Amino acid sequence: MTTLNGLAGCTETLSALHPAGPAAREIATLWTVMLIGAGGIFLFVMLLLVMAWRGNGARADDRVWFWGLGLAFPLVTLTALTAYGLVLGERLRPVASPDVVVVRAEARQWAWSFGYADAPGLRTDDILHIPAGRPVDVEITSRDVVHAFWVPRLAGKLDAIPGRTNRLRIEADHPGDYAGASAEFSGTGYRDHVFTVRAHDPAGWAAFLTADLP
Repeated sequence: MTTLNGLAGCTETLSALHPAGPAAREIATLWTVMLIGAGGIFLFVMLLLVMAWRGNGARADDRVWFWGLGLAFPLVTLTALTAYGLVLGERLRPVASPDVVVVRAEARQWAWSFGYADAPGLRTDDILHIPAGRPVDVEITSRDVVHAFWVPRLAGKLDAIPGRTNRLRIEADHPGDYAGASAEFSGTGYRDHVFTVRAHDPAGWAAFLTADLP
């Protein structure tokens, strides 16, 4: 995994290749499948080029190139990838569940504010608190321009749009801090538009909701 992470040019704290939750694992698996598939296709094309360059006198029937490699191969490949993407998208979709925690994320230049359905009136800035091991629906919006909510180790990226609320399902396997970033160019300060997701064990989450944590 270290090699793959190096290829992606990411550090572990902001790496989608170091998943720490169910949604992030699905995305990392998709990335790996696409990398292996793309690598296989690349090697196949290189083999064809080498065969053409060497020119051994043999020539495949035109029907092989047109129907086989020109139509059947891309049709099968794209159909399989589309089907896999649709199945994955359904798995990532926020669905009703009795243990879902709902939080609200509001972006602005250049900070984040977070609210909690389980503790009306409680608000934190630049640190989102969640319980570990439970699904969390983040209701994402913006106060000014388009930003993006992205915690690579927990889920994919979703835009924060003024006047609209988008919902993203995240979940952390274990307690700890997970780095988040806007990842959307929204002005000269966007590079520092970062935040932290802090996942608590059950006791820590209960303490947070009753304001017993700083």
